[in-house]
Parts: sequence; structure tokens; C-alpha cells
Amino acid sequence: MTDAFGKLFQQMMEQGQEMARTFNPALENFSVAGFDKMWPTLSKDMMEMWFGKTFNREGLDAKTRLLVTVAALTVLGAQAEPQMRLTIRHALEAGATKREIAEVIYQMSMFGGLPAMTKALEIAQAVFDEVGDKTGDDA
Repeated sequence: MTDAFGKLFQQMMEQGQEMARTFNPALENFSVAGFDKMWPTLSKDMMEMWFGKTFNREGLDAKTRLLVTVAALTVLGAQAEPQMRLTIRHALEAGATKREIAEVIYQMSMFGGLPAMTKALEIAQAVFDEVGDKTGDDA
């Protein structure tokens, strides 16, 4: 790895860590090294795509990006339940209200269908019950 590429990669990883902290302040100790242990075959290009370019682009804040992700997971039929739970938690941490999350899910019923919306709402309600009043939003 050249020195210039090494600096670029380090900057990209720092941006990824900052975006992870923005998504969820609980990720303050986010460690990229942990990814190497969990997925030793994950290429640096994939890491850069996910955390370097994709999530660090200008134009959308973390809350909006997470609400869009909730919408996409809903339309997919909420078949990725662990990802949906995590995204809803991160959206709450990024400032989304329970009402905003529910509205995004309702909106997606016309694209993903009622069964997809129902499953997504069940997942969201379970997350809301788990976090309780920590978000300060009773809606």
C-alpha cells in the first residue's frame, strides 16, 4: 500500500467511524479492527463503499438516511428483521421520533403491501417497547 493510499484509507475509515457515531452515539467505541476479525475476507473496497462514500456523501443527514433505510427494509417485506431492529434503534438515536418511523412504514404500505407494513410495524413496536421512554417520544 502506498503512503498516499494509506492516508486516504485512514481518512475514509475515520469518516466511517464518525458516521457510525452519528447514527448511534452508543457506537463511540466503534472499532474497524473488529470488522477484520468478524469478516476477514471483507474487502477494503466494500468498507470504503459502505462507510467511505455511501454513508458520508453530502446531502442527507443521518436521521434521513436511516428513515430511508427503514422504508427500503419495509418494502422488502421486513424480511431482514435484525437489520430492521438495528436501523430503527439507530434512527431513534439519530433523532427520529417513533411517529416519524411509523409514518415511514405506513407510507411504504402502498409499495410493499399490507403484510410488509404489518410486519415492519410489529418490529418497530417491539423496538419502541424495548427502548421505552428513552427517546422522549410517546407517539
